[in-house]
Amino acid sequence: MVYVPNFRCVKNLSSRVLYVKRQNVVRLSLEIRLVREVGWTLTFSLWFWVLGVWKRSKSEGHEDYGLLVGEPAKKYAIVKELDEPLSLKDGTVVLQYEVRLQNGLECGGAYLKYLRPQEAGWVSKEFDNESPYMIMFGPDKCGATNKVHFILKHKNPKSGEYIEHHLKNPPSVPSDKLTHVYTAILKPDNELRILIDGEEKQKANFLAADDFQPPLIPEKTIPDPDDKKPEDWDERAKIPDPDAVKPDDWDEDAPMEIEDEDAVKPEGWLDDEPEEIDDPEATKPEDWDDEEDGEWEAPKIDNPKCEAAPGCGEWKRPMKRNPAYKGKWHAPLIDNPNYKGIWKPQQIPNPNYFELDKPDFEPIAAVGIEIWTMQDGILFDNILISKDEKVAESYRASAWKPKFDVEKEKLKAEEAAAGSDGLAGFQKTVFDLLYKVADIPFLDAYKLKIIDVIEKGEKQPNLTIGILVSVVAVIITVLFKIIFGGKKAKVEPPKETEAAESSSSKQEDSGEKEEETEKEETAAAPARRRRREN
Repeated sequence: MVYVPNFRCVKNLSSRVLYVKRQNVVRLSLEIRLVREVGWTLTFSLWFWVLGVWKRSKSEGHEDYGLLVGEPAKKYAIVKELDEPLSLKDGTVVLQYEVRLQNGLECGGAYLKYLRPQEAGWVSKEFDNESPYMIMFGPDKCGATNKVHFILKHKNPKSGEYIEHHLKNPPSVPSDKLTHVYTAILKPDNELRILIDGEEKQKANFLAADDFQPPLIPEKTIPDPDDKKPEDWDERAKIPDPDAVKPDDWDEDAPMEIEDEDAVKPEGWLDDEPEEIDDPEATKPEDWDDEEDGEWEAPKIDNPKCEAAPGCGEWKRPMKRNPAYKGKWHAPLIDNPNYKGIWKPQQIPNPNYFELDKPDFEPIAAVGIEIWTMQDGILFDNILISKDEKVAESYRASAWKPKFDVEKEKLKAEEAAAGSDGLAGFQKTVFDLLYKVADIPFLDAYKLKIIDVIEKGEKQPNLTIGILVSVVAVIITVLFKIIFGGKKAKVEPPKETEAAESSSSKQEDSGEKEEETEKEETAAAPARRRRREN
């Protein structure tokens, strides 16, 4: 349960700006479950629903206050009911707010929920993830997810069910720690525009089937759920030739490889020298107990005599492919005379189909933040609902832009101080460009892989060039496929170059390799002891 703070609501023309007034109080709900199992075993299950405490805090480097996520790995919820519900059916509506990810965002959300009118008796302190919303808008990032959500919950007038419709190809979340302003503009002609820092990142139409998943207007027909595939329906396009006979000279038992009879033992091969020998410098530990640990055996090292020779130990002829090998015989495939194609249920009229000229937007009755995040330092500010695009633009210019400019200049100074050669600034520019490239629609199939590689590069700056080359290679391959068509080589997701992987492994994996080596050495000694004991 969450007790929500008051917001100071400032009316400006046909807009509303919401500011935090005071910090909220959180009550921790704790449920203890006692389970009695068979016998005398008692199992206690302790369930925690940990809620974070909102803070009214200044943005780093500014005198401006905002609503702050103060602790990581907790859930946060807060809501402000509007004085009266705001209709979205008449004219333009602008939804806008600022958020600063002061400690970055690896796994968590920073979005807003615009709630429709709740059921009678609902009170704001009951706001949680089950509270019905109409629009969810803002950044969300975790694992493969990296997007600025726009989700519309629209009621199907036939079924009465609320369906979540997700904007396709949403823009990515900016990767820095600066203040960004997110704007969603809903136009009366069904157009939706998503802006980040005043720059348009996505444009869509609410009624276009290609812009939302699932589309707002459902399909006219659906597969008949009662239609069943006939038992004699044959979906096999090819079948083994029933008249085919295995040739008499087909030897299924012939091995795939045989010894190369033409091979000759290299001159200088040391037949009597083992590949490994006891380490002559190793000594038995003073605390070694033969009775408990077994007879001590020196660790093995590579035989130095074998380094100069072509090989040591018993020489064996190498294997080569058997020219007589044919493998298991299978009858050749022929066209299936009974083939009927892939069965599909017949289409029937969709009972929930409806036509629509405009989305049936419900009023906005409240604005809430309901997130779970692994990062602290998320700062919300200047939440705006307006009927006028110019009002939103003026707030970007007067409230957001001055803060952003100060933060950007500070970042440039820090990057310059970090490296006089300007490499840090170059890397930042490259990564910003690559995030924009990932948003290109025809690369949508590879977007998550590209973003994953970019994020690895941000954590390991030495990979910058390798990342850039990998992403460019993917773009060229996809373009080549689009232009020339036909059967092309399969496009692989981008991956770091071998040089980048080598550099990365040296920096990140050295500790892991040392740990693995210790484990191998620890396991090796007991193995030798067991051989002696047997």
